[in-house]
Amino acid sequence: MRVFNGVDEISGLVGEHLGTSEWVTVEQSHIDQFAEATGDHQWIHVDAERAAQGPFGTTIAHGFLTLSLLPVLVAQVYRIDGVRMGINYGLNKVRFTAPVPVGSKVRGSVVLAGAERTKDGAVQLTTTVTVELEGSERPAVVAEWLTRQYV
Repeated sequence: MRVFNGVDEISGLVGEHLGTSEWVTVEQSHIDQFAEATGDHQWIHVDAERAAQGPFGTTIAHGFLTLSLLPVLVAQVYRIDGVRMGINYGLNKVRFTAPVPVGSKVRGSVVLAGAERTKDGAVQLTTTVTVELEGSERPAVVAEWLTRQYV
């Protein structure tokens, strides 16, 4: 994990690959809990018997479940000390480029795509997070994530 001392230190690294997280296994229990939390019980996610006959041969994670792993994956890559708080500001672009079969391992690769001061005194960081899927040439998700860091 990279540790930055304040927003000025990280802001100078636009365009740089910040690092890659450890692998995280997506279990059926995660998929089922996500289905319960969101009400999305589509059979390709929660019905193992039917999904075995479907296009992926098994259940797959919800795209939004994979996206929701960004905080845990990115937290393994870097942190910024010396800020009062950091908040999730949103996403500019998200693409779900490959299904995540149950039992798959994913990890996050993070590039700092932008850093700019906001009117309220924060520094808005734009990171491109690629959620890699073990054994796949295509990533599971590519997302441009915005966070704001307040000093």
